[in-house]
Amino acid sequence: MTDEIMTIREMCDAFEVTPRTLRFYESKELLFPIREGQKRLFTRRDRARLKLILRGKKFGFSLEEIRQLLDLYDMGDQQQTQLERTYEVARERLADLVSQRDALNEAIAELTEQLKWGEEMLTSLRAPRSAAE
Repeated sequence: MTDEIMTIREMCDAFEVTPRTLRFYESKELLFPIREGQKRLFTRRDRARLKLILRGKKFGFSLEEIRQLLDLYDMGDQQQTQLERTYEVARERLADLVSQRDALNEAIAELTEQLKWGEEMLTSLRAPRSAAE
């Protein structure tokens, strides 16, 4: 295929996704491949959108958030609205991730303490008993 148009197989290979993933994003109206019978042909725009979809998913954005952000592309303001909204959503997501990380760090510290206590208890229980007992 050309640089302009890619088949579903080429898209799968280029982005390491399955055909099912591409069909799913198409059904959710996130991608709009050209249809020629059963064949799907993806344009440069589809590739750019898929790249943004995958990046958004990696960062934990919902598909609805991704759709809303992608839809802002065509506002006619040189993507200013899209960039501003993406920045807001990304800052919110970063705050959520930092909060989750902090909660995980706290849980890890607590579990580490419990394991240390458990190890000490097991060691004391396994210690040889004195002859006086």
